[in-house]
Amino acid sequence: MTRRIVGVLVAVLFALVGTVALVAYVSSAEQRALAGEELVEVYVVSTPIAGGTPAEQVEALVTVEQVPVKIRAQGAVDSLPALSGYVAAVDLVPGEQLVTDRFVRRSEFADREIGIDVPGDMMEITVELDPQRAVGGLLEAGQTVAILASFDPAELSQTLVSIDGELVPVPSAVADGVEGTFPGSTDLLLRKVLVTAVQVTAGRAPEADDDQRLTTAPEGTVFVTLAATPFDAERLVFSARFGDLWLALDRETVPESDEPGQTRGSVLLDRVGAG
Repeated sequence: MTRRIVGVLVAVLFALVGTVALVAYVSSAEQRALAGEELVEVYVVSTPIAGGTPAEQVEALVTVEQVPVKIRAQGAVDSLPALSGYVAAVDLVPGEQLVTDRFVRRSEFADREIGIDVPGDMMEITVELDPQRAVGGLLEAGQTVAILASFDPAELSQTLVSIDGELVPVPSAVADGVEGTFPGSTDLLLRKVLVTAVQVTAGRAPEADDDQRLTTAPEGTVFVTLAATPFDAERLVFSARFGDLWLALDRETVPESDEPGQTRGSVLLDRVGAG
């Protein structure tokens, strides 16, 4: 019995020695293979990453490894903070390198997930807005917005119309009794307009808290694509060309309103009346 135990222990010892020798040989072989190779650091997925995972959560799911520059993936991620505001576009599996092409902005991923269905009788039109006029960059595809148009005062012009075959000059519009000029005004132009896409120009990426609420506004401008009828698309283009557009989140619970637009006089009316 004692000889059998000794034999087993010797066999185990030889196995351990062989394993150590094999590991040492493989390590030596790798070092010889890498000798003279330029090495670079890459991020490699160590734990499965589901599509839609925010880049801010990726650090705990990857490791940093050194690989020869020739096998570094094209577009490999150099810096995780640079992906702030992005999410994984697809599921990522252990062993693959992180590449920028596999990350998209949250709004773009939402487009894919929501599957925006644009009615067949509507156009899609894009307006360029500063962040403060696009809900601070909080917009996402699939939401609905109200569109407000604001115009500066403008001079009335004369328009020629044909009356009984004769061209007669008439004012192009009536300006609430103020002869010669339109007053500056702000009006609720459209309601419940579907947002089909949101794009942010290059610059500092917006950051979000754990609830995905943006805590910093995007830099540059925001391009918002909207679904609109041909007639409303004309109104949008005119308002963007000759005035200013503002967007407001327009939830289903917001009641309809038929209030007239606002001018300086109407905004200050209560204050003037109280005086």
